[in-house]
Amino acid sequence: MYEQGVIRPPSEAQSLLIRVTRNCPWNQCIFCPAYKGVKFSRRTVEEVKKDIDSMEKEYAAHKGMLRSAFLQDADSLVLNTSDILEIINYTKEKFPGLERITTYARATTLKRKSIEELRQLCEAGLTRIHVGMESGSATVLKMIRKGITPEDIVEGGKKVVEAGMSLSEYIMPGVGGKTLSSENAIETARLLNQVKPDFIRVRTFAMHPMSPMRKLVENGIFVPMNDIEIVKEIRLLVASLDEMHTYFSCGDFSLNLLMQVDGYLDEKKPYMLSELDKFLSLTPDQQKIYALLRRSSYMQYPIEAVENEEVMKKVLPEIEKLERDDPDGFHKYIETLKSYQLPQPQTDEWE
Repeated sequence: MYEQGVIRPPSEAQSLLIRVTRNCPWNQCIFCPAYKGVKFSRRTVEEVKKDIDSMEKEYAAHKGMLRSAFLQDADSLVLNTSDILEIINYTKEKFPGLERITTYARATTLKRKSIEELRQLCEAGLTRIHVGMESGSATVLKMIRKGITPEDIVEGGKKVVEAGMSLSEYIMPGVGGKTLSSENAIETARLLNQVKPDFIRVRTFAMHPMSPMRKLVENGIFVPMNDIEIVKEIRLLVASLDEMHTYFSCGDFSLNLLMQVDGYLDEKKPYMLSELDKFLSLTPDQQKIYALLRRSSYMQYPIEAVENEEVMKKVLPEIEKLERDDPDGFHKYIETLKSYQLPQPQTDEWE
């Protein structure tokens, strides 16, 4: 048998999952439920090698078909570079068909690694780093207890790019709330324009019911944004991004309302802005109908779907029911639907 962690990027759905650390070394972010209730620990190289041996036996019949591997959990690069290199080399020895090996890492961890260390890892086969940036705003980062600064994000990200690795930065529209929405968009774009990652992956903010951010809401510190407001923030973000050869991705995550806002910024930025504007030009009822259609299933819908009179007749009464006793009932219902897609904390006492 072998261990596996609880999450991995959607783009690693077909990857071999190799657990080299357990959980998250920081684990203080108040928006993230994934590792709450469990402690961080480093696994030894020998432990990891035994897991790889077990995987080799399990996948023996078709191991030659495996093309990618992902090193878990939240920040694999906290291990000594020599240990990571040994794990990568052993993985490639047992699975010679691998073409890509990737991992998560925190900006502070990348900042501590030298460019030479990162180059060694890249040459060994670690071809992509996934980083949870979330926001470029120092105020937002502090509020959500991310434990990093904008300077960490830029320095760590630039090191990855200079080392020749592919860099995926994950951003979270809506995580600053209404008060910090514009700052969240503009500052996030400002940092991304400096780093120039290969991918910008959008992860629309949704609040877990157990999140400590609920207390911020109760105290009036954090004012949640609805779907329409978050689309406006994404619009400002995209408009503020340079037309660089970076893939801006909404299409790989179902919490993003407009998954079609997707493509290289130097090729499709005008198209992406036009799709955002198309949604924002809908009537308030049409915007709600589209949101309900999207949030009620994992399907993508063209914005034009809400112009169909039959769709309007079927969906609008459902929205009216939700708002009958509470003017904000519709948006509360949508937030509940969004929260169902989040990982669950491994504790009943997340504080």
